Amino acid sequence: MAIVRYTPDPNKRYRFTAEERARLDAMTDEEITAAALSDPDNQPLTEEELQIFDDLNFLRRVRERTGLSQAKFAEAYQINLARLRDLEQGRTRPDSALRAYYRVIEQRPDVVATCLAS
Repeated sequence: MAIVRYTPDPNKRYRFTAEERARLDAMTDEEITAAALSDPDNQPLTEEELQIFDDLNFLRRVRERTGLSQAKFAEAYQINLARLRDLEQGRTRPDSALRAYYRVIEQRPDVVATCLAS
């Protein structure tokens, strides 16, 4: 028997049949939750995993508010560029000091830049 490989076309979304749509629409929230929990490949995130996403979003949001690229932000606020990339891509987590530093940058980026320049 030959192996057949299938690659979905990203420009053609899957369309539910009328029967599939009716079955899904008839499910209660509890049934949807039970179905999701029964899938071993798609378990809900733990509190720790959710915290990682919160950290990622916070760090990226602070940088984006400054309007600086990763390289310019790292240079302006004296953060190692590789560390910044690792943080924003979720490979590492910020410690409490770095989180606090980002909060100061978020509130007063001009003051931090002035302090670092002198």
